[in-house]
Amino acid sequence: MRYRDLCLRALAALAVAVAPTLVRAQGAAPLRIGFICPASGGSADFGTSARLGAELAVQEINEAGGFLGRPVQLVARDDQANPDRGRAVAEELVLKEKVEFTIGFCNTGVAMKSLDVFQDNKHLLLVPVSTGSAVTAKYPAAESFVFRLSPRDRVQAAFIVNDIVERRKLTKVAVFADRTGYGEGGFKDVVGFLAERGLQPVYTARFDLGVQSLAAEVQAAKAAGAQALVGYSVGPELAVLAQARRDAKYDGLMYGPWPMSFRTVWDKSGGGAEGALMVQSIIPNLANERRSSFIARLKRHAGSQSVASLMAAAQTYDAVHLMLRALFQTRGDGSAASLKHALENLDKPYVGVVTTYERPFSKADHDAFTMNMVWLGTWRSGEIRFQYPEDEKRASFIRRKQ
Repeated sequence: MRYRDLCLRALAALAVAVAPTLVRAQGAAPLRIGFICPASGGSADFGTSARLGAELAVQEINEAGGFLGRPVQLVARDDQANPDRGRAVAEELVLKEKVEFTIGFCNTGVAMKSLDVFQDNKHLLLVPVSTGSAVTAKYPAAESFVFRLSPRDRVQAAFIVNDIVERRKLTKVAVFADRTGYGEGGFKDVVGFLAERGLQPVYTARFDLGVQSLAAEVQAAKAAGAQALVGYSVGPELAVLAQARRDAKYDGLMYGPWPMSFRTVWDKSGGGAEGALMVQSIIPNLANERRSSFIARLKRHAGSQSVASLMAAAQTYDAVHLMLRALFQTRGDGSAASLKHALENLDKPYVGVVTTYERPFSKADHDAFTMNMVWLGTWRSGEIRFQYPEDEKRASFIRRKQ
């Protein structure tokens, strides 16, 4: 039986199991889910991917009968990767549209500007894409209505530094980062983890979004003897770094967090991203039927639209299904307190496409990923592949949160 059919049967069975205990006073009124990500601007590549993942999940849920006969509706808003715009649409969804809960945010700076809208109004927010460490640190988890289903930057930075220093035994590292909240957080994380190993960067560079060239900076890093470059930014700027690496004929390693995997990086770097390494929660793997089936369905749903980030799409797809699982567990109680309790005490594992979420959250921890759950990916001839063959062999085994 295909994975999609198993998902639909599981949803239907779950609905039947809880239906007798629920009062269906709302009839066929749609269950409205808020969704916030950039659909335009420089971050549209991963915002569009996230939306496609959310749409596919909603489509499948509705094919299985929706939520107890109620169609599920995605109420989507474009935050334009702008913090002020992000806050405005957050207020619209929470205060005016009064959606059941919200899934959203790709950019850390945009998320940080809006978090108090959700917290102050006791409205549950599940972040499927943004990875800035501060997003789930602003409020103590025991009191917070903010959860995340993506590997936070402290996990990614630790993973990168571990590969550079522990696995490859390199000691000379250059760190590049943009000046946004995302870049600042990643820069501090990388430098901090290097310092724990008694190392300091041999060269650092900071730049603004929209930078057109980093050639001089890469040449300086090369002259400083850097054996590896770590770039912390988003797709377009990482493409600029990759292009500069190619032009400078820099033959050291280049690492980045998950945005290094954006299609933008490959397309705009003129091949400079070949061999670049990045943290990934999901990498295409033919041996994993669950993921292969999802990727095929996602491509059909996307049609002519580009899925620039498989991670953004897959994590958002899992986020929608996980929230519906929590809503079933509360027996239809959509209050933030009830949903928070359900997520912190998930009674049955959710078999997602990224991983199996057994106990993804607790009262003390609202981040679903630990370092053992991510992989090192690399660009090879325009495709993301596993860097290490042994990882590809192990990818079919479930990695649960430690």
